[in-house]
Amino acid sequence: MKNRHICTIVLLLAVFLLTTAVTIQAATPGDIKIQADSAYAARQYKQARDLYLQLAAQGQSLSIYYNLACTYYRLEDYPNSILWFERAAKLDPSDSDVNHNLAMARSKTIDRITPAHNMFIVSAWHSLTRSMSVTRWAHTAIFLFVFTLLMAGIYLWGRNILLRKIGFFSAIIGILLCLLSNICAYSQRHYNRHHNSGILMQPAVTVKSTPEKNGNDLFVIHQGTRIDIKDDSMKDWVEITIADGKSGWIQRNTFQKI
Repeated sequence: MKNRHICTIVLLLAVFLLTTAVTIQAATPGDIKIQADSAYAARQYKQARDLYLQLAAQGQSLSIYYNLACTYYRLEDYPNSILWFERAAKLDPSDSDVNHNLAMARSKTIDRITPAHNMFIVSAWHSLTRSMSVTRWAHTAIFLFVFTLLMAGIYLWGRNILLRKIGFFSAIIGILLCLLSNICAYSQRHYNRHHNSGILMQPAVTVKSTPEKNGNDLFVIHQGTRIDIKDDSMKDWVEITIADGKSGWIQRNTFQKI
């Protein structure tokens, strides 16, 4: 009887998790997309860029961001290419084409920064949550929800003792994995919606020790370098860090947020 109560709770929790699964659907006007693709195929990259920018302004789309990044790459505008590849990677961090081309665009930049090592748990968590897009995490959660229902049904109505035991413990594991998938989906969604990083757009920027032009010079970074924002509270200045852990202040108009 106690196990049946536990299984009922598992089913109720599974229903709740199903209702919280997040999916993202992006739609773009077909005619402009066809024109943009045709312009790109005809190597009319400036026209393609302008059309893709129109589409990008209307909503998030992995394919539009990716095509726009490729267009900027063809125009040899590597900072903007990196920016849009980064935006595409936020929507689906597991996309191999995006990651490959992002690495190619980064190879065109001046700075070679060795990333600082994070704690193993932090790195592992980031690797897990960004191993799939929000949509894929949500689909995984739905699959695990259905699996949990099936296992719970085997436990509740199965006649074989061994099958009922398998159903009970499988339902517990399924609901835990479903919970984890939902947490990963929300973590990835939070990452997508918050713009706490950017790409440097100016050829070279001197990072200052204080948010003022006469502050001490700390180091110089160049266009295409990714920066993370520490303090965004001032009007004209932003405190930033780079991958190796160095930090300082730069002017707001020197970068674009991802």
